[in-house]
Amino acid sequence: MKYIYKHNDKSYLVLRDMPEYSFKNKDGSFNRDVLIAWREYLGGDHVLKLNDRYLIVQTIQEIEPL
Repeated sequence: MKYIYKHNDKSYLVLRDMPEYSFKNKDGSFNRDVLIAWREYLGGDHVLKLNDRYLIVQTIQEIEPL
């Protein structure tokens, strides 16, 4: 399920909310390559870490007033 997440002054469309353990190797080390692969697969442009979760997101661009 997609939803909007606000962080500071920016809004993001959350494409996937995944637990931290999804990106751990068997030895417990973090596997950044898997996280990047998921971001690219889902079409995200940014990853946010929220407690023990990773949010793969697309930045929502602010509309300039005319």
